[in-house]
Amino acid sequence: MVKRPPAGTIPEAPGSYQFKDIHGRVIYVGKASNLRQRLSNYFQSPANLHPRTAQMVETAETVEWTIVRNEVEALMLEYSLIKQHDPRFNVRLRDDKSYPFLAVTIDEQWPRALVMRGRKRKGTRYFGPYAHAYAIRDTLDLLLRSFPVRTCSQAKFNQHERLGRPCLLFHIEKCAGPCVGEIDEMPYRQLVTDLCEFLDGDTDEIVDRLEADMQSAATALEFERAARLRDRLLAVRKAIEKQQMVAERSEDLDVIGIAEDELEAAVQVFYVRKGRVVGRKGFILDKVEELTPGRLIDRILESMYGDDPILGVPKQVLVPYEAEELATYEEWLSMGRGSRVQVRVPQRGDKRSLLETVTRNAEGEFTRHRMRRASDHNSRSRALTELQDHLGLPEAPLRIECYDMAHLQGTDYVGSMVVLEDGLPNKREYRRFKVNEVEGNDDYAAMAEVVRRRLQAYLDERDRPVNERGDKPGKFAYPPQLLLVDGGKGQLSAAKRVIDELDLTDEIPVAGLAKRFEEVFIPGRSQPVEIPRGSEALFMLQRIRDEAHRFANTFHRERRSKRMTTSALDGIPGLGEVRQKKLVKALGGVNAVKRADLDELKALSFLPDAVAESVYAKFHSSA
Repeated sequence: MVKRPPAGTIPEAPGSYQFKDIHGRVIYVGKASNLRQRLSNYFQSPANLHPRTAQMVETAETVEWTIVRNEVEALMLEYSLIKQHDPRFNVRLRDDKSYPFLAVTIDEQWPRALVMRGRKRKGTRYFGPYAHAYAIRDTLDLLLRSFPVRTCSQAKFNQHERLGRPCLLFHIEKCAGPCVGEIDEMPYRQLVTDLCEFLDGDTDEIVDRLEADMQSAATALEFERAARLRDRLLAVRKAIEKQQMVAERSEDLDVIGIAEDELEAAVQVFYVRKGRVVGRKGFILDKVEELTPGRLIDRILESMYGDDPILGVPKQVLVPYEAEELATYEEWLSMGRGSRVQVRVPQRGDKRSLLETVTRNAEGEFTRHRMRRASDHNSRSRALTELQDHLGLPEAPLRIECYDMAHLQGTDYVGSMVVLEDGLPNKREYRRFKVNEVEGNDDYAAMAEVVRRRLQAYLDERDRPVNERGDKPGKFAYPPQLLLVDGGKGQLSAAKRVIDELDLTDEIPVAGLAKRFEEVFIPGRSQPVEIPRGSEALFMLQRIRDEAHRFANTFHRERRSKRMTTSALDGIPGLGEVRQKKLVKALGGVNAVKRADLDELKALSFLPDAVAESVYAKFHSSA
């Protein structure tokens, strides 16, 4: 447990503070306008602390702090440290999906519009996010009739450019045909600009221009062009109808709605630009630290605007209750926008109604989230509790690692490690191993090698000095609370020997799950542990065992396939893929190439003498 620093050593100044565990890992980051006053709150009777705060203080070994000039700098330092260290006791925002955006690739010669997810890249403008990809495609399909920019991939664009023939989209007037020169670059750029302005909410100017162009074409008796402009105008108006008008046309604002309980909160955000809802996003927040309503708003604002928000910082942010450090956050957001930003709670009128609408969306999403998790959360809790009881574990195994081997008669030996955290697969923690030290078919030795490499990596990470560690925990930074091996007593004994050798016996429990009869073995007991058939505990063990088996077999097939498709001719200097094919075809197979003499190889016109000598030397090294 962390001890209170000596009296008078904590400064009365703004700054950020970090609690660290016994291994030097940062487990909590906070900020304060007065460090002495804030930190003194942690060193009182644990009975007076929030349970999560008390647990953090109990886990921490030391506390450090960094002094800054003002509260805004303290906020910025806190945010950067949380992003850097990912502390386990700070609030976590969980986004269960990557929201789709409508993207326009401005940096290309012929920009295109497409649906994109994941990491954002420079040179691309993003609009959204949207709740569903089909919502983007519906909108884009309407807009292409008015702004016929290309949507094809670069490969398809190049293909039609070579053919000199446009694709179907050009013929149905959903592409201007830049690949075949049907439009010049500057008019095409104007189409892209109009599309982006429309998506930004500047719709009036575009509608007025289309109406004027249509009337002008009709007056000039260009009826076909007037009809096309009419169709474009109808498509634009239909797309405008799909964007709900919720505020004054000049207003840019983000609206945040929250539904919560003691452990989690569902957050919904509506992005309003030029008075229209142009995107929405939702996420779930884990309350792993004590949060007042105002502190919750602080954390949400940090997460939304800390990393260069895609739609920028609006003039107003509407929230259901006031931020705890309102002036600090408004100053921080104003710095990001370059002009004044208000964070306020609307009391009446249209904005209050809009906030209530967003809050209802959050309540609906929170209800769906709890319904999705209710059944499996209860079963997972029962399974972990049953495992603790049946296997005699000191605590419920919140992190379970399972290991399995795969090979074909001793070749392409590989191992797999899969991880369940809180009863759910954590695929980012999965690991694959190439078995290097085992010759022939020896599952026990292979299991011992894989377990030793994994646990030795954990010890290396744990014992490394703090100043030599990376910013974030290493790949093997956390030990399992149950190490499960796929197999019976032999595999279990191999893993147990490794754990004993590394002096981890008291820290890491181990068990084996045999395929036959689904028997569970633990060290020091000759008979299997009786886990009832159909129980949640046995089902969880079977699921992670099957996942480890699948993961190992997939890796094994990849290695075997790669080895089997490797040619004996690979690696010969000067003999690339094209020459390999010609050589095999000319001589009638790889074996014929191996038997060929030097004169026969040099006689081939496509094979330089130096390459022919390299081929001959490859298969006649004794010569």
